Amino acid sequence: MNRYVGVDHSTKTGVAILDPNGNVLKRIEIQADGALDAARINDVVVRTLRLIQPTDKVAIEGFSYASTGSFVGQQYAIGWAIRIGLYVRRQKYIEVAPTQLKKFVTGVGKGSKEELILPIYKRWGFEHPSDNVRDAFVLAQIIRAIHEPVQLTKPQQEVIHNLINPPAKKPAKKKKGK
Repeated sequence: MNRYVGVDHSTKTGVAILDPNGNVLKRIEIQADGALDAARINDVVVRTLRLIQPTDKVAIEGFSYASTGSFVGQQYAIGWAIRIGLYVRRQKYIEVAPTQLKKFVTGVGKGSKEELILPIYKRWGFEHPSDNVRDAFVLAQIIRAIHEPVQLTKPQQEVIHNLINPPAKKPAKKKKGK
């Protein structure tokens, strides 16, 4: 049976695992106790990777480059460590930009964490007190929609299309005098 895993990495990492029909098999927020040092970051990463089986289809939320605060470096460390763990396993994953996640939920690429609660509930009947787990659930729905015949709205179809066929990146402009 295929399993679809969404991972929203942060100092509190959300993980959601769905079956092919969208039923929730697991939903959890992983957090290390105490200040996040290397050992605690490793604990979050190892506990996250243990949930992911070799045949799982995985979606990870992309980094939010607009984030600020002391946790940002730790969030990046956890995110990169999970990606490296999957790379070492030779397990593929897709990266979903925060704007793509929001568009998949609301139809537009913006909205606060609180503004996603009701649309997630209305669309899938899913509730959880953690915004990390809610985001992980949406990521799992996105990867499921790539692999299963799922009825999608037009904005959701656009998100899936852009994940499967990413727009070509424009070449960097050369600076004058170089």
